[in-house]
Amino acid sequence: MITVILGTGPGLGAALVRQFTGQGHTVVAMARRKDFLDSLCEEEAKKGGKIIGVPCDASKPESIKDAFAQIPKSDKVGCLIYNASAPFRPASILDTTPEEMEAAWKATCLGALVASQAILPGMVAQGYGTILFTGATASIRGSAKMSALAVPKFGVRALAQSIAREFGPQGIHASHILVDGVIDTEKTRQYLGDKPIPQDSLLSPSAMAQVYWQLYAQDRSVWTQELDIRPFVEKF
Repeated sequence: MITVILGTGPGLGAALVRQFTGQGHTVVAMARRKDFLDSLCEEEAKKGGKIIGVPCDASKPESIKDAFAQIPKSDKVGCLIYNASAPFRPASILDTTPEEMEAAWKATCLGALVASQAILPGMVAQGYGTILFTGATASIRGSAKMSALAVPKFGVRALAQSIAREFGPQGIHASHILVDGVIDTEKTRQYLGDKPIPQDSLLSPSAMAQVYWQLYAQDRSVWTQELDIRPFVEKF
C-alpha cells in the first residue's frame, strides 16, 4: 500500500513518514526541500522503511501534477495526507498584501485541491482510499492579524467536507484534523529559548502521527470527518 504525504517537513511530516512506513506502507514523501527529503529517505532506508522522496512545490499546480506522476503504478494508493502550508506574516488586514494572501492560499488551499484531483480518480476506481488534511485553530476561527493563515485554512476545511460528502458514498474517507496547539519541533524550541515548557504542553509529532494512522485505519462504519487534537493544558 502507498501513502502520499505532501508537506514532509522535520516536524509532523517526518513523524507521519515514520508512522506509516512502520506500518508497512510505501511512503511517497513530497516537499520543497530536496536536501531534507534525501536525509529522511536515507534514515528510513537504514531502518528498512520503504520511502520515495519527490521534490514538490505545493504552491505550483504543475509541480504537484509532475510529482504525482512519479508515484509508482505497481501498487495502490491507500492514503493521501495533505500537510502543506505556507509561511505567513501576522499582519493587520490593512497591511496584508494581495501577494501574501495569494501565496498562502496557493500553498495551503489550492494545492490541496490539485493534490486531491490527482489522487481521487484512482481511489474511486479501486473503491477505497483515505485523504487526510492538516488544519488548525484558524480553520474555524479567524483572529486579529491572522487572516493570511485563517482564510486558506478555512478553505481546506471546506474542501475536506465537500470531498467527504461527494466521495464518501464511493468508499473514500476524507477527514480534517484540527490542530489546536503548538507542535514540538526544533524550531519551536529555538523560538521559546529559555522559557520554561510544562511537560506535555506541546503537541508531540509522533503522537499526532498515531492519530492520523488511527483515522486511516478506521472501519467505514465509524468514519470521522473532523477531529480536533490539543495538549491537555490548551484552553478552548
